[in-house]
Amino acid sequence: MLPSAELPDAHSFEKLMDAAERSAVHLEMRDVYEVDASDEDFQHWRRTGRRREDPEYWSEWSDLIGRATARGVSVRRARIVSEPVTEYIRFEHAGTDSIIAAGEAVRWTPRRNVSDIALPGNDFWLFDDRVVRFGFFSGDGSYTGEEWTELSAVVRLCTAAFAAVWERGVAHEEYKV
Repeated sequence: MLPSAELPDAHSFEKLMDAAERSAVHLEMRDVYEVDASDEDFQHWRRTGRRREDPEYWSEWSDLIGRATARGVSVRRARIVSEPVTEYIRFEHAGTDSIIAAGEAVRWTPRRNVSDIALPGNDFWLFDDRVVRFGFFSGDGSYTGEEWTELSAVVRLCTAAFAAVWERGVAHEEYKV
């Protein structure tokens, strides 16, 4: 899928986010991503229903997104979720205020509302409607790798898919899990 052997080396995620001029959008389509059950943040959420408000925990992400939004880059995340939602999605929902505080806009789209949308097979980030980074996960949600592409047909598919899911999404502040 890669148009150039140089693409992964030349386009790390942080470099592309720092180079984004207009937009960085992320489409998440899984109901489970790996989280260690002994993870302190996960255990805290299980006990309290809230994510830790530790600025250090979120600092790298907040800094990266803050640099982008300070340049006027629109950073948006759309999540397609099955309902009722999984425990992991409830955990993710509880941490979304920190992502929004960093500068992202987030919408949640029930899976039943996207049946007529052509979706790529994997989660992705799309930078400036130019470069796509696909993230790959195992069945249990473990991260297994990534692939980058600038192929125009793939960029068009991801651009259209994100736009359609975003349009049907519910703003985080209004979405109840």
